[in-house]
Amino acid sequence: MARFSALPIAPIALLLFGLVGILLLTIPSQDVQDAPGFMYGIVLDAGSSHTSLFIYKWPADKQNGTGVVTQHSECTADGGGISEYAGRVGEAAQSLRECLNQAVKEIPKEKHPNTPVYLGATAGMRLLNISNPKQSDQILAEVGSEIRSFPFNYSGAVILDGQEEGAYGWVTVNYLLRNFIKYDFVGRWLSSGGATVGALDFGGASTQITFVTQEKVENEANRKELRLYGQDYSLYTHSFLCYGQNQLLKRLLAQIVKSQGYAPEVSHPCYPANFTGPLDMKNIFDSPCTEQYKPEAYNPQKNWSLTLRGSGHYENCLGNVSELFSHDGCPFSRCSFDKVFQPKVTGSFMAFSAFYHIHSSLQNVTGVKVKTPLQLENATKKVCSMNWSQLQMVSDKKNIDRVRNYCASSVLLQALLLRGYGFDDSSFPDISFQNTAGDTSVGWALGYMLVLSNLLPAESAGVRKTLTVGAWGVLLFLFIVLLVICVFLLFRARSKRKKGGDENVI
Repeated sequence: MARFSALPIAPIALLLFGLVGILLLTIPSQDVQDAPGFMYGIVLDAGSSHTSLFIYKWPADKQNGTGVVTQHSECTADGGGISEYAGRVGEAAQSLRECLNQAVKEIPKEKHPNTPVYLGATAGMRLLNISNPKQSDQILAEVGSEIRSFPFNYSGAVILDGQEEGAYGWVTVNYLLRNFIKYDFVGRWLSSGGATVGALDFGGASTQITFVTQEKVENEANRKELRLYGQDYSLYTHSFLCYGQNQLLKRLLAQIVKSQGYAPEVSHPCYPANFTGPLDMKNIFDSPCTEQYKPEAYNPQKNWSLTLRGSGHYENCLGNVSELFSHDGCPFSRCSFDKVFQPKVTGSFMAFSAFYHIHSSLQNVTGVKVKTPLQLENATKKVCSMNWSQLQMVSDKKNIDRVRNYCASSVLLQALLLRGYGFDDSSFPDISFQNTAGDTSVGWALGYMLVLSNLLPAESAGVRKTLTVGAWGVLLFLFIVLLVICVFLLFRARSKRKKGGDENVI
């Protein structure tokens, strides 16, 4: 017993540790190849006011993996939305050329053939398809032909319906916030099981609201079921055509002009005091959204203009804006406006597109932090009370149209969120106004590409990290070196004990 206790403990422990390590490393494991670079995808967001091209990328070995798609770059095409080129043959396609050329330069040449390109047109083209289906089809054919001339994998140009636009925006928001999956401490992607975030989109021609609800969706047209990463999501979603920022501003103008009898000079309560400017009536009545406000004798071929004078009156502005939203005759248990069913808003929301820009401008111009309905009202009253000279001093002078609409846009945001969608003192603070999440622009484009390219698996992901062959080899080498050192120390200790024993005998 004494002889056993005299053995050196440290070398024996190291020896055992090395042997265990080697045994663990010899257990069969899955070989992992080095990642073969990135794959790319392109989405053209053909909105009502402009077209944006987004380039996304993801590791090539994660085609059906999780949480790996990022935005590589973004390009905004010159000019307006493709719907604005109706009747001007070839110009819609030409407007996309510069951004597509940029994509050719930014994406590696060897990746071009396998890079899918999707074009999704939204409310601007939905309106054109209503007023002139032939011109709508022609524009889609033109832009499709233009995209095919580039060395990418053309995957179609379509007009999204409003519910699709809302659902894809919701997918984008929750994908970027990692609400579908999370990365655990042992290196696996797992379903997060957490709450999702609702999506509020305010475009040029339409607005969308989408969120998960536990309530019964009384109108089937507003219900959408999704299964992502093994989880089922029951969504409420609705898109209001003609309720985007640009179309609402047109409708507001048309309503005010009509209410004042189409007079040569019109007072606009939402424009700042001391503002004076001309208005070409063609710019109002060129949309199906303003059809009801047209005078009986209106002739688009004749020049007709009038003078607008701002009065900067908040209460009158709010009164005119409120008339754009009908709250009468709801056929369901509850409605948002215009007889559209909507359950009570629940949970957190992300508001993007024009919601973000209006909210940001309102805070910058007034210096008021808009985090509650009362703060929103106070900031809106303050911006509406500023005259034209004051607004120009504290805002971007380059964009006169945007500056003169600060009051009108703020009142629209207030009416839409509070009276329209029903946000109140308890739910409004749960709205996050954002334009990006990380380095990625928030909108429907990413969600659109993820769904169409099958980058969002319907079933639960079981991806995990494993050691590469190189890393495994290094560890095995270290354990062998450790084992050799242990054996050397044991022989050395044994030699010293033997020598010591001989000396004792002498």
